[in-house]
Amino acid sequence: MAVSTKLLVLVAAAHMLVPVSSSAQEVVGKLFATSDNCVACHNGLVTSEGDDVSIGDDWSGSMMANSARDPYWQAAVRREMIDHPEAAAEIQDECSACHMPMARYKAMSAGEKGEVFAHLPVGPNPDEQAALAHDGTSCAMCHQIQPEGLGDEASFTAGFVVDETTPRGDRTIFGPFVVSEGRRHIMNSAALFEPREGAHIQDSGLCGSCHTLYTHSRGKDGAVIGTLPEQMPYLEWEHSNYPGRESCQSCHMPTLEKEMPVSAVLGEPREGFSRHVFRGGNFFMMRMLNRYRGELGVTAAAGDLENSVRETIEHLQSASAELEVTARKKTASTVEAVVQIRNKAGHKLPTAYPSRRSWLHVTLRDADGELVFESGRLQPDGSIAGNDNDMDPGRYEPHYETIDDPSEVQIYEGILAGPDGQVTTGLLTATRYTKDNRLLPEGFDKRTAPADIAVRGGASEDGSFRGGGDTIGYRMDVGDTPGPYTIEVSLWYQPISFRWAHNLAPYDAFETRRFLRYYESMSADSGLVLANARTVVR
Repeated sequence: MAVSTKLLVLVAAAHMLVPVSSSAQEVVGKLFATSDNCVACHNGLVTSEGDDVSIGDDWSGSMMANSARDPYWQAAVRREMIDHPEAAAEIQDECSACHMPMARYKAMSAGEKGEVFAHLPVGPNPDEQAALAHDGTSCAMCHQIQPEGLGDEASFTAGFVVDETTPRGDRTIFGPFVVSEGRRHIMNSAALFEPREGAHIQDSGLCGSCHTLYTHSRGKDGAVIGTLPEQMPYLEWEHSNYPGRESCQSCHMPTLEKEMPVSAVLGEPREGFSRHVFRGGNFFMMRMLNRYRGELGVTAAAGDLENSVRETIEHLQSASAELEVTARKKTASTVEAVVQIRNKAGHKLPTAYPSRRSWLHVTLRDADGELVFESGRLQPDGSIAGNDNDMDPGRYEPHYETIDDPSEVQIYEGILAGPDGQVTTGLLTATRYTKDNRLLPEGFDKRTAPADIAVRGGASEDGSFRGGGDTIGYRMDVGDTPGPYTIEVSLWYQPISFRWAHNLAPYDAFETRRFLRYYESMSADSGLVLANARTVVR
């Protein structure tokens, strides 16, 4: 059979298996397409062991797919618009860049600003622009990003580049594999994109284009008065010893050990198939999306979100941290313990959005099992007992080298301050971090770290706080209680802390009220134990 005849057979087979959708036909000449144009071929993928690794289903349960539906993000954008009403249009443009990237890029290419609330709430029968917005960080966004400049400063804060001139039907969609001519024609006829190998799709710089994010700090009149390094996972990774060892994708998009086709339609087995699970840290939000799926317009199957929660928790508990505790009885009434924490991640722990925090929960019990000392208990409302910031929004816990009072808590977090030095959770009010003692990755030298990822506050002078983790002492008064004493230590993690949630309460808007209702209904499960350690002092 001639090559051209083989090609015709393959294309005909593709049309029989995957009819060209009307939506695909309608968007010829446009920049993007929604994920429904992709998943028909990239779902239905099952390994020989029976594991479903469908690309579309994995992605649909992730925060990438649901970035526009995120009720905390929506509430935070509304809060910023209330704080800075003169800059409402600019704020929506800035905040849609990574949460509604296709809609925003399309608007930008037309000389317009991105919008947020014009596309909400998520509902049935959206117009084209709203459909792109609702699709979040989707297939045709990431896979169309051009390789030039990735990892450079200009690419940060959604500074990625997409081809804006080539008409649909001839546009390139990048993937990690070489694609034969026949299969290129199949995808082009079915989805109106031309697939090509692009090694940059596995470059950490591609992820860094959104996960190196600077926000504009604004004054009372809405004018820009500075910038804030809102989240810097890529630069943290770059300053560690992980480059050359592990990329963002190798950790957050794990590869299968065996060959696997990436398409259910005439796909060929590929080595290095990357799961599109996008393992991150926001198990709490994915649970919230599933619980309130009707109100939020969630279209992912409940099981896909449950799988994402499970994989996220498994990853957090296996790949985040290790704990070790040693202790001795110092005096007749005092027990001393030393806790060592190792950060196993390739960036700070926690990283990214500054609502996230980790902390140590330490207990000491006597021979009768009675609680003698406790620091860092998570309470049902999502607050941490003894945490100054949860009790008073204007205060916060310092970084400790030694804790000798149950009211003191070691919390690894970023605390923001405005130009007046006041503590704030307003991203566009903040101009700097007044505290940043988030655990450093291996190889991170805090002495040479650039200002945007620098350690701030007491941890900067703590010699035991260094690349790879932290060591902290506990001095606990046991009085005349009977030994032996059992010390248990847990490292907790919370994606959305109590203060970041409850600072939305003064804002009387639908989005802020809704999120607080959600948070208060789920706050008892807002935290997760990452690691445990235990020792007995005789």
